[in-house]
Amino acid sequence: MSLTGTPFFLTSIALLIVALVLPLALWSRIVGPRLVRGLARLVMLVFAQVTAITLVFVVVNDANNLYDTWGDLLGTAGHVEEARDLGPDGTGGKQINNRPKRLQQFRPADDPVVGSGVQMTDLKGTISGVNGEVYVWLPPQYDDPAYRNTKFPVVEVLPGYPGSSKSWLGSLRAGEQLRPLMERGEIKPFILVAPRTNVLGTADTGCVNIPGKVNADSWLTVDVRQMVIDNFRAGDTPDAWGLAGYSAGAHCATKLALAHPDRYRAAVAMSGYNDPAIERDSLAGKDPKLRVESNPMNILRSANAAGKPPRTALYVSGASGDGYQAGLGLQQIARKPTTVTVQQIPAGAGGHSTAVWKQQVPVTFAWLGRQITASNGTLSP
Repeated sequence: MSLTGTPFFLTSIALLIVALVLPLALWSRIVGPRLVRGLARLVMLVFAQVTAITLVFVVVNDANNLYDTWGDLLGTAGHVEEARDLGPDGTGGKQINNRPKRLQQFRPADDPVVGSGVQMTDLKGTISGVNGEVYVWLPPQYDDPAYRNTKFPVVEVLPGYPGSSKSWLGSLRAGEQLRPLMERGEIKPFILVAPRTNVLGTADTGCVNIPGKVNADSWLTVDVRQMVIDNFRAGDTPDAWGLAGYSAGAHCATKLALAHPDRYRAAVAMSGYNDPAIERDSLAGKDPKLRVESNPMNILRSANAAGKPPRTALYVSGASGDGYQAGLGLQQIARKPTTVTVQQIPAGAGGHSTAVWKQQVPVTFAWLGRQITASNGTLSP
């Protein structure tokens, strides 16, 4: 049973009701030696405590989409088959664009929390060696005959850690918020792609490649990206692709966009950070070399020093001490054509929470619409 959604929530409520009724009904009716009666009553009290804690966990988990399955919660789910050394470009020397198209089987999303019209597939990353689910949300214009020849821009949306691939479409209600805005022409139509990022269970990958451990970078920027291009009318140029993330996902979005300007043009980072060590479970943060190399500040400095500042647009938002200073740091060292827009979130807006990030969905996607274009240069029918 999934840890999110109505069935597990109702089961938790039913168990709590049982746990409350049992002592009321049986407390004085328990017979036997004094020790037996005491143990029986203790078991009922412990059961009541466990069910109450479970219900609180379910409510918090549903609200934030932290864990999808028991395997995610316990860290026993396996999503990495191999982690070969793929080299600096993360492709293992393979020409991705010249490979035959790999068509996937899609099905309606298995959890209504993501809203209507969302489809999903189980992707085996042939380059990265990572396997996981990928959710895809198509804009209202996608099935309009007038747009049959249009290739749409794409935004990969990344959750925090721990975090479910459903979080942007579930907790942040991105599809539900954007659909009417796209229908009215207020926001450019995008394809939203929500891939699994929690592939190691008990560790945050930091969206990096670590030979022998995980190729999280290549999973997101090569396998998932190419799968979308192969299966949908999606743009295949950097100008047609962006990233958006919150918390640890914000760090990933910034890092991946700056590291791969040949794949992405823009990124939104909400309440993120530059130093991966800020996330205590980050593999990148625990490795001295990776900690330096995967810091967006250092990626940008290196590109500037090489005389190749990336043509990347960043939108960084956050409260003081929660992403705002990270954005200012990037803004101070950015050189054209790199641009960094920084938005400070008021301290009393709601803290480091999905409620704060949910409110930013319309404005951040309006900004993305000004940075990203369809590969045919227009979104007109």
